[in-house]
Amino acid sequence: MKYVITGGAGNISKPLTLALLKAGHNVTVIGRNADNLKALTAAGASAAIGSVEDVQFLTQAFAGADAVYTMVPPRYDITANWKAYIGQVGANYRDALKNSGVKYVVNLSSVGAHLADGCGPVSGLHLAELALNELEGIAILHLRPGYFFSNFFGNTNMVRQMNILGSNFGGPGFKLVLSATDDIAAVAANALLNHNFTGHAYLYLASDVRTTDEIATVLGEAVQKQHLPWVTFTDEQALSGMLAVGFTEEIAQNYVEMGRAISSGAMMEDYWKSEPVWGNVKLEDFAKQFAAVYLQGN
Repeated sequence: MKYVITGGAGNISKPLTLALLKAGHNVTVIGRNADNLKALTAAGASAAIGSVEDVQFLTQAFAGADAVYTMVPPRYDITANWKAYIGQVGANYRDALKNSGVKYVVNLSSVGAHLADGCGPVSGLHLAELALNELEGIAILHLRPGYFFSNFFGNTNMVRQMNILGSNFGGPGFKLVLSATDDIAAVAANALLNHNFTGHAYLYLASDVRTTDEIATVLGEAVQKQHLPWVTFTDEQALSGMLAVGFTEEIAQNYVEMGRAISSGAMMEDYWKSEPVWGNVKLEDFAKQFAAVYLQGN
């Protein structure tokens, strides 16, 4: 079969592509930089170099494929209406998929995408879901994983310099649904290989559920910082911190909004009603990866 994978050599797209190649399939990977795809082309994938903002390019890339994996590549230079940008990429995928012959789409979304607004960038993923759901005759599976373990890589300097871990959510007893990118890739590969979904479906994913205090303790111990505390910031503190490290006002405000939705429970409310697919990576497994990244900065 012929598959097209968006997301270049990202943390989900790369293992997903390798899994499909290992199963003997024809895989084309869409990316913005050919050099970043060398490991995948060396493994047998084809590269399509272009932008997800270019509908004509996407239309050509999707033509003749049996199934496609879609995701919105991260952009942190957005200065206005990040949600609309994310939704527009979903609309670009929709337009490129029309009359493409593609029968199956696995789309990376997020927990919280059931809400039309109030979840920062995840509200943009809600718009992307709606756009894709306008397609008829194509089975679409929206993956809604929990909070990425890999998000904590961005907190290594906080741990190193401030001896804390935190955000504008969390606190004593606060549980956070966590997902590992390898687990997400495995679920995506299974869906693409087996075509075990119909219509427009939604699937929640989780690798672990831990309190924020546990997260701080386990990650702290992995980097030789015993009893590392989780500190719950105010929205103003979180915004100030993100602006200080170079985020645009638009990106920072959206992340603050997402943290507020996590804190209130709104972002996770639909997850708790679901029967999620569980992955194999646990917090202690991720802690080894966190320590490796942390040590690179020393």
